[in-house]
Amino acid sequence: MAAQFGRRLYRGAATTAVAAVAVAALSASQAPGAPSPFNAADGEQPAAGSSTPADQGGGVSGDSPYYTDLPPLNTPEKPGSSADLPVTGPAEAGIPASVLAAYKRAERTIAGTDAACRLPWQLLAAIGKVESGQARGGRVDAQGTTLSPILGPALDGNGFALIKDTDNGAYDGDRTHDRAVGPMQFIPSTWATWGQDGNGDGRKDPNNVYDAALAAGRYLCAGDRDLSTATDLDRAVLSYNHSDVYLRTVRSWFTYYNRGTHEVPDGTGVLPTGPTSRDRGPGRPSGGPSRTPSPTPSPSSTPKPGTSGKPAKPSEPSPEPSKPKPPTHSPTPAPSPSQQVAALQNDGTGTLTATAGEEFAGRVKVRARDGVGKAVAKAKVTFTVVGDTDTTFGGGFTSVTLATGADGTVSSPVLRAGEKTGDFTVRAAVDGTSVATTFKATVTARQADAIARTGTTELTAVAGETFDDITVAATYKGKAAGRVAVTATMITSGDDPAVNDKGPYCTNDAGDPVRTIELTTAADGSLKLPKFYADGPAGTYKLRLTTEGGATVTIDLTVEERTATAAS
Repeated sequence: MAAQFGRRLYRGAATTAVAAVAVAALSASQAPGAPSPFNAADGEQPAAGSSTPADQGGGVSGDSPYYTDLPPLNTPEKPGSSADLPVTGPAEAGIPASVLAAYKRAERTIAGTDAACRLPWQLLAAIGKVESGQARGGRVDAQGTTLSPILGPALDGNGFALIKDTDNGAYDGDRTHDRAVGPMQFIPSTWATWGQDGNGDGRKDPNNVYDAALAAGRYLCAGDRDLSTATDLDRAVLSYNHSDVYLRTVRSWFTYYNRGTHEVPDGTGVLPTGPTSRDRGPGRPSGGPSRTPSPTPSPSSTPKPGTSGKPAKPSEPSPEPSKPKPPTHSPTPAPSPSQQVAALQNDGTGTLTATAGEEFAGRVKVRARDGVGKAVAKAKVTFTVVGDTDTTFGGGFTSVTLATGADGTVSSPVLRAGEKTGDFTVRAAVDGTSVATTFKATVTARQADAIARTGTTELTAVAGETFDDITVAATYKGKAAGRVAVTATMITSGDDPAVNDKGPYCTNDAGDPVRTIELTTAADGSLKLPKFYADGPAGTYKLRLTTEGGATVTIDLTVEERTATAAS
């Protein structure tokens, strides 16, 4: 699943020795009773609208080759061991800056939309190391796109999976067969389903490390996986490439990066030196894990040389007929995790308040417990936005289903407020049960704490004519206050001003004269008022503007008498 690097090699004795030590150390680190990190079940269920990773045959890259180098050992080379052991030292732990940033951004993004997956960026780093040597040592441009294509071999069935062209060569330049592409080695058909725009440039490019890292993360998180558990992490890696050797290699690097790493400049990362292809073994042209054949049963009916060929004496019939066996009953199936949930509790959800158009600072977080108060993992919880509101979860969804983690907790995705203000409800319910709880949320109007006129020219007009354009700007905490409601009103003078029914006016949408009108600032906080007409007796009139938030500004409008010259 790595890039094609010009030759196919096989592990030497040194690499095998390192693998054995690394696997032994990793196995020993598992807690008693924990699932083996090298055994995983198939049949993962994907997220809605996605294909199942475990069922995609060659995984992400169609069984392309990958690097089999293992991380350095912590102990120095012992006398008599192979001289080909990987070189130890701090350089090996360095990850190129753009590549490391892409992994960490993908982790943050997925934490905001699929918190229950608990994707660690170190897992992306381990896969990126095995697939492409961290984008060939970080040879990427400022946007994170590889300086030259990273392509796997043609998937023509000759030693790899047979996958005919699906993209007309758009990504891999091959119009006959597909090839794995980019730092995370996606084949075009898989990228068509899982491709992402990780750097926000409006494109989904498998050659861009930000796009590829986010796509890999979403692929690993498909279904209801919780990557904080060993079993689900193994399943995720095996869905990427269903090979025990691949899993051991990725696991070794995952453990290594979890112990510590650091950033190095782009283009200076350590390139792998070991094999770039899996050891397929005889009779396994498509690669993948070997299967131990079942032992052939010995023909017990054939007499050995020198022994009697007489048939054995038949056993005597039983004096009594055998008693019939009691009928068997199918065992009652164990309840699913969701069926085990007896209570869904608030687990630290804070006040859910946001200004229109902005993200809520807090999320809904709940904990699932069974009848004796024990946390329930892998229970499916559906979060739903309920009420007269246009608030949604990230991606525009009003309902999202996630699974609880090992500690029984799960958090909703980030909520984003719409333009409609007021209260609504977020409901968390356990699928297939009546267990649920609700949370109140509120969207408040955008506010401005200051508003000022942007022009300085005195506003004077002869009765019957119009005033020059009136423009203002609203701000909130020193920044432009966009889409803030503003009320413009002609007021009387005095300590307790009221709406003035005389003097300048503007018109509403129907063309009727009005002396109070509701307006909204532009995205940059600016506001151009409609035309005001000079009317009433000569004198100075007051136009007051008041924002949502209480900021005000008063502007003088002076009406001059219409002279005889003007009248003629």
